[in-house]
Amino acid sequence: MKSFSTKSAQVEYSLNKKYRKSIWNPFVSAVKKYSLINPGDRIAVCVSGGKDSLLLAKLMQMLHRYSDFPFEVVNIALDPGYTEINLEKIKTNASLLGLELKIFNADIFGFVSTVEKSPCYLCARMRRGYLYEFAAGEGCNKIALGHHLDDVVETTVMAMFYGAQLQAMPPKLKSTSHPGMQLIRPLFCVSEKDICSWRDYNGLSFLQCACRFTEKSEYFENISKRKEVKLLLGNLEKDNPLIYSNILNSIHNVCLDTFCGYKSGGVRHGFNEIFDKSE
Repeated sequence: MKSFSTKSAQVEYSLNKKYRKSIWNPFVSAVKKYSLINPGDRIAVCVSGGKDSLLLAKLMQMLHRYSDFPFEVVNIALDPGYTEINLEKIKTNASLLGLELKIFNADIFGFVSTVEKSPCYLCARMRRGYLYEFAAGEGCNKIALGHHLDDVVETTVMAMFYGAQLQAMPPKLKSTSHPGMQLIRPLFCVSEKDICSWRDYNGLSFLQCACRFTEKSEYFENISKRKEVKLLLGNLEKDNPLIYSNILNSIHNVCLDTFCGYKSGGVRHGFNEIFDKSE
């Protein structure tokens, strides 16, 4: 068995060899297919401490090293009020993976703990805002998040089941609050099961969820619509292994002519309007 001088070297070797087809290639493919990285970009990789964001940071580090055009990467982590144990876990994992990490503070947990309605939504919005601000201060023009293929598919299904709309999670988008900034999702084509396999193969352990709500109670976990959808899709996948890839492909093959209505640029277009234009 091949020996390694550091955990970082072991992880890189696994991404170059064992997980080249399942993780590295889909990652590079998404970067190219959706033009996520351009020459001269300075990208802030947002590290939450979970498996997805730390894998993304490692992949971005490797891509920066191998790329044939210049771009910069800076890893940033927001401490919204983590316990000392959880914060140390993030630092330790970053060090193991050979990643430099810039950590900044904002007492988001303390604020949202006083909010009764939709605290998780508010927490996510506040985190995004702080990340954009810090990234801009670091001279970055893009932030990279660790959303993977499963997140994309589950979000699409959730929008239909619980939001009564067909809405997907795009691989990149322009910030409406920070002009000139973009959000990119380089793990767009990487499946969660492959990320979990990579984690376990390398003997790594990451934060699951460091939120104060889930630390104190399983209430939010039990009512999570995302978990319901994940369970449903997992059951369907047993009979149809292509369920996730089919749903991902479906958001690339939307046939507007068959829909009763759609919204574009904030403007709603109804069936009669669409039908009349077809004449």
